[in-house]
Amino acid sequence: MNMKKYKEPLTDFVCNSTCIRWIILISVTLMFTVLNYPNLVITKHSYSIGDVVERDIKAPKDFFIEDSTATEQKRRQAAESVLTVYDHDTTLSDKLARNLDEAFSLVRSVYDSDDPSSPENSTEAPAESTGDTESNLSNHNQILQMKEAFEGKLGLPVNDGAYKVLEKERFPKEIPQLIAQLLADILDNGVVSNKELLLKEADKGITLRNLESKSEKTQFLLKHLYSLDQSKAMVRIIGQPLMKELNYNLRNLVVDFTQSLIQPNITMNRSETEERKKQAAGAVKPILYQIKAGEMLLREGERVTEMQLLKLGSLQDQINQNQMVANVIGAAGIILCLFNIFYFVYFSHQKEFNTQPNKNLLFIATIFILFCFITEIVPSYSISFNRATEFSPHMSSVIFGIPLASSSMLICMFLGIDVAMAFSILIATGSAIILQNRFEVFIYVLLSCLMAAYWIHHCQQRKMIIQAGLKISVLNMVLAIVINTYSGNISSLKLLWDTGFAFLGGVGSGIVTLGLAPLIEVAFGFTTEITFLELANLERPILRRLMIEAPGTYHHSVVVGTMVEAAAAEIGANSLLAKVCGYYHDIGKIKKPLYFIENQINCKNKHDKLAPSMSSLILISHVKDGVEIAKKYKLGQSITDAIKQHHGNSLISFFYEKAKQLKGKEAVNIDNYRYPGPRPQTREAGLVMLADVVEAASRTLENPTPARIQGLVQKLINKIFSDGQLDDCELTLKDLHLIAKSFHTILNGIHHHRIEYTESIVPITGKVKDGHTDKQQPKQTPDTSGDDQKKGQSHLKRLGLS
Repeated sequence: MNMKKYKEPLTDFVCNSTCIRWIILISVTLMFTVLNYPNLVITKHSYSIGDVVERDIKAPKDFFIEDSTATEQKRRQAAESVLTVYDHDTTLSDKLARNLDEAFSLVRSVYDSDDPSSPENSTEAPAESTGDTESNLSNHNQILQMKEAFEGKLGLPVNDGAYKVLEKERFPKEIPQLIAQLLADILDNGVVSNKELLLKEADKGITLRNLESKSEKTQFLLKHLYSLDQSKAMVRIIGQPLMKELNYNLRNLVVDFTQSLIQPNITMNRSETEERKKQAAGAVKPILYQIKAGEMLLREGERVTEMQLLKLGSLQDQINQNQMVANVIGAAGIILCLFNIFYFVYFSHQKEFNTQPNKNLLFIATIFILFCFITEIVPSYSISFNRATEFSPHMSSVIFGIPLASSSMLICMFLGIDVAMAFSILIATGSAIILQNRFEVFIYVLLSCLMAAYWIHHCQQRKMIIQAGLKISVLNMVLAIVINTYSGNISSLKLLWDTGFAFLGGVGSGIVTLGLAPLIEVAFGFTTEITFLELANLERPILRRLMIEAPGTYHHSVVVGTMVEAAAAEIGANSLLAKVCGYYHDIGKIKKPLYFIENQINCKNKHDKLAPSMSSLILISHVKDGVEIAKKYKLGQSITDAIKQHHGNSLISFFYEKAKQLKGKEAVNIDNYRYPGPRPQTREAGLVMLADVVEAASRTLENPTPARIQGLVQKLINKIFSDGQLDDCELTLKDLHLIAKSFHTILNGIHHHRIEYTESIVPITGKVKDGHTDKQQPKQTPDTSGDDQKKGQSHLKRLGLS
């Protein structure tokens, strides 16, 4: 007794408590958050090359990773593409010409000071011969002393023989001019120190930079440039026509001086070349390749490779921890707000939902998390499939094959199309968040789920689920084509993959729905219209037992089922549910069938020896017994509720009036003679109440003419309505009018008059007047009852009597 005493309040708390509702909402939010971000803790993992991965880690968003090998190769190519810089000194020949002129002018000034034609010596008297000799000796000594200065100006050492030749020729002006011309001819062509190294650049050329003007040009013709040896050899060739007037000694002296003064005027600038190569390599940006959101970075059980470690490190570097936390809180907030808004604004006003709100909310949350989990794992397994096979469909194509429409179909089957429509928005939002906030995913899932709920509405056969799946397949294929066109992905191969997976997604939705529906019925105690069809089979064990043990109640229940089915069709209620509720509403009478008048055949009424209070308790108990039997045979909550509510809290007036006659009005508590209720909460339960009362009362009519039946129906429905029994079941006055009309039609069909059949038999061989036996006067049939008694056992007993 104590267990039973506390069981009902605990059950009521679990099924209807607001606290439990909040726990469900918060739990589904937390589970969705964990499901949506399976790799939030990647920063806690510290892997090295060769370590075994503990669990799968996927990229939470798109990010880039540097390909160091490709970057280094491109930088190397950029550095190699830089042309070698060579400096071109175009002023070198002029400098050498000036040095030559200065050197020769310096020594020649000695002779110029002794020239009698010079202005300084023109007024002096001619010297004696001895004086000339002394002067020549003095000049010779002076010229010898100036040799070092001459070499310094010239920039190269001069041997004594060559110096004497020049002294003998008095350092003529023609010699430096000739040398300068030869130097200019050779240096203008260009002289390099290492021509072999230069010729290696012949394929791509060199950058020739003018040191005077700072201008640059790309030089490709490199063979015509002289090496140092070639330039010295060219001195004699170029100078031969220029030196034909000179004697042998001077020609040799000019050649020697020119060869000695030649130096490269095109030189490699290594430092500038290296600097330019560094700049070119530095200008190359790192080569990055994109890691797509959802791509598997580390797979459980595999050994960590260098590339995987690089990906993980890049992800850790690019993801900001604060931003990650903000994303988590934001996603959780979106789902929590959606669930709360839809519950308080939409679900809480649905009649079907509020019968057991916590159970229904738990069912919605379970379906939501289940299909979000499917959305999360399908892309992961598709990656594994692609690696294991030669087929490689695009990741976005696999998304079209997720059977998300099945979630809406299941909600519609158990909670109705209105709840399923709202749930479609929830699952579309959740799947879009899981698949990286993709707008096209939201549209695809939303439209697919909405139409799936519409096509599965009022499903009464299992094949309708498969038919709905095929319809969804066609719709999904159209949506896939439209979305690809919108996104600009109209390549034939991708479009083929998308439409193929979209077709599979629709068919898969029907198959998943067909497989999960029985499991959900068992787990949550729901019943579908398919189950109602099975329960409507009169061969069910409980109905066969009712037919055998309480035949009057059975017949009454079948008629009530027929009446409510017709009335429900008239007012737009669920006719199948109403019929099944009519069949099972009185199954509680099986326990005490003889205490109910319809089962009492040729026997005394058992209530004659009972007190009115006891009789009322027995009548009331059939409701409680019916609820227990319904739970035992798992008839479902809808039928159980109809059994509870089909009498409402109406008064058992017969035994109440009897009790007042025996004890007096003041001594009788009217509440003891009322059914416990509750009053009908649905239109189907209200129909069962009306049909139950009307059908039972119609049996008491002595002459059930259509007028009497119509008056009885109107009177009883008005009485029930006035008693307030229909206040909670949303039946309108228009509905009551249609119900009364339907009941009247059914009862007229049951109680219609029939022709009376005569007991006399017209002999076949008799004469027939006008050829018709129905106009022949019947003959008197002799009484053979006495003969029957005399013959005894030679005749059968009357059928149906014992």
